Amino acid sequence: MKEVNYKDLKFNPFNLIGGEWMLASAGNEKDGCNTMTVSWGGLGCLWGHNDPVATIYLRPSRYTKTFVDKEEFFTLCVMDKSFKKQMAYLGSVSGRDEDKIKKAGLEPVFADGTVYFSQVKLVLVCRKMYAQELQEKDFFYPKTIEESYPQRDFHTMYIGKIEKVLVRDDEYLK
Repeated sequence: MKEVNYKDLKFNPFNLIGGEWMLASAGNEKDGCNTMTVSWGGLGCLWGHNDPVATIYLRPSRYTKTFVDKEEFFTLCVMDKSFKKQMAYLGSVSGRDEDKIKKAGLEPVFADGTVYFSQVKLVLVCRKMYAQELQEKDFFYPKTIEESYPQRDFHTMYIGKIEKVLVRDDEYLK
């Protein structure tokens, strides 16, 4: 993996998040870690000097949320298409119940105060800046609640400043 400047990246963020999926991961070598597949989120600039940020949404029931809540950093990892089966598995099984990272054949790399995996092709190392539980009263489009939150298990939104970008090769570079 090599570190690159976020300004040198080229990709469609809608495809990256909604199409390729990502793994949201957090933890450390001493206390453990967890990961989960995410397909909701955003990339952009916010605050400061238009700092690059990533926004993710985690439901309260997700085990990965406990790691994101207690750690300073989280990562977003994009895997090669050959990992689609593992990505589906990582999004449907809880790390509370089994070592799903090991079962998926992923090798954790503990660096920069967080965790990612040796098999990734892109890593966004994010410093947690803000978290807020979504509130029913703040939805303007009621159909969203009916379709996405019938049990009122609203996501927590996390905004992380992208502190470091790692790439395996030049696929995402200009």
